[in-house]
Amino acid sequence: MTLSDIIIILVRPEESGNVGAVCRAMKNCGLSRLRLVNPVELHEGTIRARAVHAEDVWLNAGRFASLEEAVADCSLIIGTTRRRGRKRKSVSMPPDEAALFLKNRGGNAALLFGNERTGLEDGELDLCSLASHIPVSDAFPSLNLSHAVQIYGYELFKTLSDVRFVAGQWMPMSKGQINVLTRSVTNSLESLGFYRQRGRDYQERFFRDVFSRAGLSEQEGRYMADIFAKVARLTMNAHTAE
Repeated sequence: MTLSDIIIILVRPEESGNVGAVCRAMKNCGLSRLRLVNPVELHEGTIRARAVHAEDVWLNAGRFASLEEAVADCSLIIGTTRRRGRKRKSVSMPPDEAALFLKNRGGNAALLFGNERTGLEDGELDLCSLASHIPVSDAFPSLNLSHAVQIYGYELFKTLSDVRFVAGQWMPMSKGQINVLTRSVTNSLESLGFYRQRGRDYQERFFRDVFSRAGLSEQEGRYMADIFAKVARLTMNAHTAE
Protein backbone atom coordinates (compact mmCIF):
# COMPACT_ATOMS: atom_id res chain seq x y z
CA MET A 1 0.00 0.00 0.00
CA THR A 2 1.18 3.53 -0.78
CA LEU A 3 0.17 6.96 0.45
CA SER A 4 -2.05 7.37 -2.62
CA ASP A 5 -4.15 4.43 -1.39
CA ILE A 6 -5.01 6.18 1.89
CA ILE A 7 -8.30 8.08 2.11
CA ILE A 8 -8.94 10.49 4.98
CA ILE A 9 -12.66 10.71 5.78
CA LEU A 10 -14.11 13.42 8.01
CA VAL A 11 -17.50 12.40 9.33
CA ARG A 12 -19.91 15.27 10.08
CA PRO A 13 -17.21 17.98 10.44
CA GLU A 14 -18.44 21.29 11.82
CA GLU A 15 -15.46 23.66 11.93
CA SER A 16 -14.31 25.19 8.65
CA GLY A 17 -10.93 26.05 10.16
CA ASN A 18 -10.39 22.45 11.16
CA VAL A 19 -11.17 21.23 7.66
CA GLY A 20 -8.66 23.67 6.18
CA ALA A 21 -6.03 22.65 8.71
CA VAL A 22 -6.68 18.98 7.88
CA CYS A 23 -5.95 19.73 4.22
CA ARG A 24 -2.64 21.28 5.20
CA ALA A 25 -1.74 18.40 7.53
CA MET A 26 -2.51 15.90 4.80
CA LYS A 27 -0.38 17.61 2.17
CA ASN A 28 2.51 17.89 4.67
CA CYS A 29 2.51 14.10 4.75
CA GLY A 30 1.92 13.26 1.10
CA LEU A 31 -1.79 12.48 1.50
CA SER A 32 -4.20 13.87 -1.08
CA ARG A 33 -7.50 11.97 -0.90
CA LEU A 34 -10.03 13.67 1.35
CA ARG A 35 -13.71 12.82 1.72
CA LEU A 36 -16.39 14.54 3.79
CA VAL A 37 -19.56 12.90 5.04
CA ASN A 38 -22.53 15.11 5.90
CA PRO A 39 -20.54 18.27 6.70
CA VAL A 40 -22.38 21.28 8.07
CA GLU A 41 -22.36 24.42 5.94
CA LEU A 42 -18.67 25.22 5.73
CA HIS A 43 -17.07 28.61 5.01
CA GLU A 44 -14.99 28.41 1.85
CA GLY A 45 -12.80 31.41 2.68
CA THR A 46 -11.88 30.06 6.11
CA ILE A 47 -10.99 26.67 4.68
CA ARG A 48 -8.74 28.14 2.00
CA ALA A 49 -7.05 30.45 4.51
CA ARG A 50 -6.24 27.59 6.88
CA ALA A 51 -5.24 25.23 4.08
CA VAL A 52 -2.57 27.74 2.92
CA HIS A 53 -0.90 25.95 -0.04
CA ALA A 54 -3.03 22.81 0.26
CA GLU A 55 -6.13 24.19 -1.45
CA ASP A 56 -5.95 21.41 -4.02
CA VAL A 57 -6.74 18.84 -1.33
CA TRP A 58 -9.91 20.76 -0.52
CA LEU A 59 -10.89 21.38 -4.15
CA ASN A 60 -10.52 17.68 -4.98
CA ALA A 61 -12.31 16.44 -1.86
CA GLY A 62 -15.29 14.13 -2.30
CA ARG A 63 -18.59 14.83 -0.57
CA PHE A 64 -20.98 12.06 0.45
CA ALA A 65 -24.42 11.91 1.99
CA SER A 66 -23.67 8.73 3.93
CA LEU A 67 -20.66 6.96 5.35
CA GLU A 68 -21.65 3.76 3.54
CA GLU A 69 -21.23 5.55 0.20
CA ALA A 70 -17.93 7.12 1.26
CA VAL A 71 -16.30 3.77 2.10
CA ALA A 72 -17.90 1.63 -0.62
CA ASP A 73 -14.64 1.30 -2.59
CA CYS A 74 -12.41 0.69 0.44
CA SER A 75 -11.01 -2.73 1.32
CA LEU A 76 -10.11 -1.67 4.86
CA ILE A 77 -11.74 0.91 7.14
CA ILE A 78 -10.05 2.17 10.31
CA GLY A 79 -12.04 4.22 12.79
CA THR A 80 -10.21 6.55 15.15
CA THR A 81 -11.60 6.60 18.68
CA ARG A 82 -10.35 6.67 22.26
CA ARG A 83 -13.54 5.21 23.72
CA ARG A 84 -14.35 1.57 24.36
CA GLY A 85 -17.66 -0.12 25.05
CA ARG A 86 -19.85 -3.13 24.42
CA LYS A 87 -20.98 -1.73 21.07
CA ARG A 88 -17.56 -0.38 20.12
CA LYS A 89 -14.34 -2.07 19.01
CA SER A 90 -12.65 -4.04 21.79
CA VAL A 91 -9.22 -3.98 20.11
CA SER A 92 -7.41 -0.84 19.01
CA MET A 93 -3.91 0.06 17.79
CA PRO A 94 -1.90 3.30 17.97
CA PRO A 95 -0.99 5.24 14.79
CA ASP A 96 2.46 3.69 14.28
CA GLU A 97 1.10 0.14 14.49
CA ALA A 98 -1.79 1.05 12.19
CA ALA A 99 0.71 2.34 9.61
CA LEU A 100 2.73 -0.89 9.80
CA PHE A 101 -0.48 -2.92 9.51
CA LEU A 102 -1.32 -1.10 6.26
CA LYS A 103 2.15 -1.38 4.75
CA ASN A 104 1.80 -4.83 3.20
CA ARG A 105 -1.87 -4.63 2.25
CA GLY A 106 -3.46 -3.78 -1.10
CA GLY A 107 -6.48 -1.75 -2.14
CA ASN A 108 -7.81 1.47 -0.68
CA ALA A 109 -7.79 2.09 3.06
CA ALA A 110 -10.03 4.64 4.75
CA LEU A 111 -9.08 6.40 7.96
CA LEU A 112 -12.17 7.82 9.67
CA PHE A 113 -12.28 10.84 11.96
CA GLY A 114 -15.52 11.72 13.72
CA ASN A 115 -17.25 14.97 14.55
CA GLU A 116 -15.16 17.45 16.56
CA ARG A 117 -17.49 17.32 19.59
CA THR A 118 -18.77 13.73 19.61
CA GLY A 119 -16.28 11.67 17.60
CA LEU A 120 -17.51 8.60 15.73
CA GLU A 121 -20.89 7.24 16.73
CA ASP A 122 -21.42 3.53 17.48
CA GLY A 123 -23.05 2.88 14.12
CA GLU A 124 -20.22 4.62 12.27
CA LEU A 125 -17.60 2.65 14.13
CA ASP A 126 -19.52 -0.53 13.41
CA LEU A 127 -18.73 -0.04 9.71
CA CYS A 128 -15.00 -0.09 10.49
CA SER A 129 -12.73 -3.12 10.18
CA LEU A 130 -10.70 -2.07 13.20
CA ALA A 131 -10.12 0.83 15.58
CA SER A 132 -7.14 3.04 16.27
CA HIS A 133 -6.34 5.51 19.04
CA ILE A 134 -3.68 8.09 19.89
CA PRO A 135 -2.20 7.48 23.37
CA VAL A 136 -2.44 10.75 25.31
CA SER A 137 -2.71 11.92 28.90
CA ASP A 138 -5.88 10.90 30.74
CA ALA A 139 -5.94 14.40 32.21
CA PHE A 140 -6.92 15.81 28.79
CA PRO A 141 -7.46 13.07 26.18
CA SER A 142 -9.35 15.13 23.59
CA LEU A 143 -7.32 16.07 20.50
CA ASN A 144 -8.05 18.73 17.91
CA LEU A 145 -9.20 17.15 14.64
CA SER A 146 -6.38 18.49 12.50
CA HIS A 147 -3.79 17.56 15.13
CA ALA A 148 -5.05 13.99 15.11
CA VAL A 149 -4.88 13.83 11.31
CA GLN A 150 -1.33 15.23 11.46
CA ILE A 151 -0.19 12.50 13.84
CA TYR A 152 -1.62 9.72 11.69
CA GLY A 153 -0.31 11.38 8.54
CA TYR A 154 3.20 11.56 9.97
CA GLU A 155 3.23 7.88 10.91
CA LEU A 156 1.84 6.90 7.50
CA PHE A 157 4.43 9.06 5.75
CA LYS A 158 7.31 7.51 7.71
CA THR A 159 6.10 3.97 6.97
CA LEU A 160 4.70 4.16 3.44
CA SER A 161 6.86 6.85 1.83
CA ASP A 162 10.07 6.24 -0.10
CA VAL A 163 11.59 9.31 1.56
CA ARG A 164 13.97 8.09 4.26
CA PHE A 165 16.04 11.20 5.03
CA VAL A 166 16.47 14.80 3.95
CA ALA A 167 19.57 16.87 3.30
CA GLY A 168 21.29 17.79 6.55
CA GLN A 169 19.55 15.10 8.56
CA TRP A 170 21.76 13.33 11.07
CA MET A 171 22.69 9.85 9.88
CA PRO A 172 25.06 7.81 12.08
CA MET A 173 28.09 6.14 10.54
CA SER A 174 27.74 2.54 9.46
CA LYS A 175 29.80 -0.25 11.02
CA GLY A 176 32.09 -0.28 7.99
CA GLN A 177 32.70 3.47 8.23
CA ILE A 178 33.43 3.16 11.96
CA ASN A 179 36.00 0.44 11.23
CA VAL A 180 37.72 2.74 8.71
CA LEU A 181 37.74 5.60 11.23
CA THR A 182 39.13 3.34 13.95
CA ARG A 183 42.01 2.19 11.73
CA SER A 184 42.75 5.78 10.70
CA VAL A 185 42.94 6.93 14.34
CA THR A 186 45.11 4.03 15.48
CA ASN A 187 47.38 4.42 12.42
CA SER A 188 47.95 8.02 13.43
CA LEU A 189 48.73 6.96 16.98
CA GLU A 190 51.07 4.24 15.74
CA SER A 191 53.00 6.78 13.66
CA LEU A 192 53.70 8.57 16.91
CA GLY A 193 55.17 5.46 18.44
CA PHE A 194 52.09 4.85 20.56
CA TYR A 195 52.25 1.08 20.14
CA ARG A 196 55.89 0.23 20.70
CA GLN A 197 54.49 -2.33 23.09
CA ARG A 198 51.37 -4.43 22.65
CA GLY A 199 48.00 -2.71 23.00
CA ARG A 200 46.74 -1.65 19.58
CA ASP A 201 44.13 -4.46 19.39
CA TYR A 202 42.65 -3.36 22.70
CA GLN A 203 42.57 0.31 21.70
CA GLU A 204 40.95 -0.51 18.36
CA ARG A 205 38.14 -2.28 20.21
CA PHE A 206 37.93 0.67 22.62
CA PHE A 207 37.68 3.32 19.88
CA ARG A 208 35.28 1.22 17.81
CA ASP A 209 32.89 0.82 20.73
CA VAL A 210 33.12 4.49 21.73
CA PHE A 211 32.54 5.72 18.17
CA SER A 212 29.56 3.38 17.79
CA ARG A 213 27.93 4.57 21.02
CA ALA A 214 28.61 8.21 20.12
CA GLY A 215 26.58 7.88 16.90
CA LEU A 216 28.98 10.07 14.90
CA SER A 217 27.87 11.27 11.48
CA GLU A 218 30.11 10.61 8.48
CA GLN A 219 31.24 14.24 8.48
CA GLU A 220 32.06 14.11 12.20
CA GLY A 221 34.01 10.90 11.61
CA ARG A 222 36.12 12.52 8.91
CA TYR A 223 36.77 15.48 11.18
CA MET A 224 37.85 13.15 13.99
CA ALA A 225 40.24 11.31 11.67
CA ASP A 226 41.68 14.62 10.40
CA ILE A 227 42.35 15.81 13.98
CA PHE A 228 44.41 12.70 14.83
CA ALA A 229 46.22 12.84 11.48
CA LYS A 230 47.10 16.51 11.99
CA VAL A 231 48.36 15.84 15.51
CA ALA A 232 50.62 13.13 14.08
CA ARG A 233 51.94 15.42 11.32
CA LEU A 234 52.59 18.34 13.68
CA THR A 235 54.42 16.09 16.13
CA MET A 236 56.60 14.56 13.40
CA ASN A 237 57.38 18.00 11.96
CA ALA A 238 58.38 19.26 15.39
CA HIS A 239 60.77 16.34 15.81
CA THR A 240 62.23 16.96 12.35
CA ALA A 241 62.83 20.64 13.15
CA GLU A 242 64.83 19.69 16.21
